[in-house]
Amino acid sequence: MLCGEHNSHLRMVGKKIGLAVNVRGNEVSLCGGDWEIELAEKVLNQLYELVDADYPIYANDVEFAVRILSGDRSADLKRIFMDKVYVASDKTTITPKSINQKAYIDSIRRFDIVFGIGPAGTGKTYLAMAMAVSYLVKKEVKRIVLARPAVEAGEHLGFLPGDLYEKVNPYLRPLYDALHDMMDFENASRLIQRGVIEVAPLAFMRGRTLNDSFVILDEAQNATTEQMKMFLTRLGFSSKAVITGDVTQTDLPEGKVSGLIEARNILEGIKGIRFIYFSREDVVRHPLVQEIIDAYERRERQKEVRPKTNDNPS
Repeated sequence: MLCGEHNSHLRMVGKKIGLAVNVRGNEVSLCGGDWEIELAEKVLNQLYELVDADYPIYANDVEFAVRILSGDRSADLKRIFMDKVYVASDKTTITPKSINQKAYIDSIRRFDIVFGIGPAGTGKTYLAMAMAVSYLVKKEVKRIVLARPAVEAGEHLGFLPGDLYEKVNPYLRPLYDALHDMMDFENASRLIQRGVIEVAPLAFMRGRTLNDSFVILDEAQNATTEQMKMFLTRLGFSSKAVITGDVTQTDLPEGKVSGLIEARNILEGIKGIRFIYFSREDVVRHPLVQEIIDAYERRERQKEVRPKTNDNPS
């Protein structure tokens, strides 16, 4: 289990860290620099502890392990990987895969309002959804409310057919997708029909008080200042709110300030509210997603430092 099929896990450790990893019988030998050998030893020892605790090791776990321990040698993989957030209907266990993801779910447990801010693919919405379903299953809340601003991402969808719910459904599709990953389709549909799980545009939150609820606001960077204030003041007794967004991907009209950015500036430091910031190191999608994020960040930095040209040289 530690070595992987045809020693694929060991080869990945060697490739990611930059050293030679060889196995003969039950002995693994490492050949490389002192820094690389020390890191690889930590990775393999901690992965072996996970295997010994009956945690199934997959290729992505090996990659996450190298990434985590490269950034923090004192990190405890067992504490991170074995924190079960939720066991989905197909027995897939959802667990954090980075230090920030672990801090995120710990914050959701401890605080009533948590902001998860960072790039795409860092698990902000997915882990929040898993926590919400877990709270519902354990009867710690009576319902889940999932909200999203109905803002078009650079496209004009025109006059969509159907009633109001059918018109806004395309904006809410990502939330349904995440929900159906956690629960079988029939069970999720039944809970939605009964109103135990509600998926709605952010505008539908006005005038409500949400008691005994787990509320998630997704794509919060597309909420205006007024909408963000309205949403945050909906929270009632025995409720939790998780607000997720990526401040680098705002689809608001030019000149409109993102409510997520303003909330960060206004609310950070208030006791009872926690902000968790994700980075490219927390991306759990295709490896190319990290490269894409890096490329765009480099482009933005180049724009910021590019000197202005003099249109009227003397």
